[in-house]
Amino acid sequence: MKIHWQILLALIAGLVVGGVFQKYLDADPWVGLELAPDSVPAGGAVIVSISDNSPAASSNPRLAVGDAIVSVIRHRGDAESETRVAIASAAEFQSLLSEAAMGEALWLSIEGREPQVVTVDMAPGSERQAWLEPFVFIADIFMALLQMLIVPIILTSIITGVAGVGTGRDLRRLGLKTFSYYIGTSLLAATTGLLLVNLIQPGKGAALGLPAVDVFDQVAGQSFWDVLRRMVPSNVFGAMSENSQMLQVIFFALLFGIFIIQAKDPHRQRMKDFFESAFEIMMGMAKFVLALIPYGVFALLVRVVGQTGFGLFEPLGLYMLTVVSALALHSLVTLPVLLRVFAKINPIHWAQAMGPSLMTAFSTSSSSMTLPVNLETVEKRGKISNKTTSFVLPLGATINMDGTALYECIGVIFLAQYYGEVSGFELTVGMQVMVVFMALMASIGAAGIPSAGLVMMLTILGTMGLPLEGAALLLAVDRPLDMLRTMVNVWSDSSGAAIIARSEGETPLGEGGVG
Repeated sequence: MKIHWQILLALIAGLVVGGVFQKYLDADPWVGLELAPDSVPAGGAVIVSISDNSPAASSNPRLAVGDAIVSVIRHRGDAESETRVAIASAAEFQSLLSEAAMGEALWLSIEGREPQVVTVDMAPGSERQAWLEPFVFIADIFMALLQMLIVPIILTSIITGVAGVGTGRDLRRLGLKTFSYYIGTSLLAATTGLLLVNLIQPGKGAALGLPAVDVFDQVAGQSFWDVLRRMVPSNVFGAMSENSQMLQVIFFALLFGIFIIQAKDPHRQRMKDFFESAFEIMMGMAKFVLALIPYGVFALLVRVVGQTGFGLFEPLGLYMLTVVSALALHSLVTLPVLLRVFAKINPIHWAQAMGPSLMTAFSTSSSSMTLPVNLETVEKRGKISNKTTSFVLPLGATINMDGTALYECIGVIFLAQYYGEVSGFELTVGMQVMVVFMALMASIGAAGIPSAGLVMMLTILGTMGLPLEGAALLLAVDRPLDMLRTMVNVWSDSSGAAIIARSEGETPLGEGGVG
């Protein structure tokens, strides 16, 4: 059975099992706070203890024993849907808690301090928590496997792509044109995603059931120059030891690849062969891990639906609409305009010629698996020389990921909008520009295999200081988006081949297709 059918079945099974747990297994709401049983006339209900493993302790360490909770705000994403409830006793707090949904963020107004955020969770030892524990374990292992791939895939992929440009004069000219096109279109795609996600704002008021946390600690208050300064690693091995320093890993990989090109043989060829071999091995590992996606999706959905119910799928539907709209805008407007202006060919004729490549990309969700079909299609149906296709298309399958850059930008800002709502942080323009830049860099390092963009999203989330669990939630709807964004990636590759071929004096589609 093909992987997308396996994922669909896993998704349905996860929804069913999680729904059964949600409906038939008991779980008391809990935030890990014990309050004084009597009313406190002048100060609200006083916290007498905080559990170490509670949502309160993990999501907001600034809460302390002795804090007086005077009111609770139930925050739904906009001022009209906020409700404030005064709290004067532990009983009143428990009554409010019993009405809250699992995963809901509550703002606690503390006497003499700024409000603090806690997230409603299941009480320890509850029946539902016991049944969910094996699925939580599997989901955590799956996420750890995905995180394990981040550094080696980015390092080997970027070094291999840069070193593959070659040293000859023609190759340097062709390489400059190819890199310029790929970086330019990926930047346009990420910017399109940025504009639409800010226009639609799918994360505003979303009820995702993710815990409220302190976010943006690594980037808050930093200028653009601070971000550039952080790109240069003082210890590259230290940067590789944690997924939150991927800007430094990308910078080192780009620099390393450039100096491989400049090295003399036999060292240049040895290093190219080494990193190409390492990249192939990492691709094999990635395929193995991503083959486990059906099991990961099943476990993640059982955990999420079992904990929070089905309410999260409404905001995920709006998120999907945002991604699909941005993909359509980039593939049906941006790339056709580039084809018409720079390749001087009819975009409709080119799309008809590229039909086999686009359908293969859609069905396999893999730029790498589509590469042989794309090479043959562009050369035979697109009438482009082997000299151009053999350089432009393999490089594009490695570093040109327009759809992936767009998807990562929307996914990260969607989650950032959510955390900005529940945790009270402002998503600044500077942070969003950084997300675009990171999406561009991460898309260059994305492997051309199914759902690799999800692995790269972890890179950006880690750099932004956002919890990685958000990316796991997006797995529930990732498969159809993966098929669409892969088709956009391949469409951009073939369009780039046509544009570069025209710049080299060739006539894509022959004279009959021009116009």
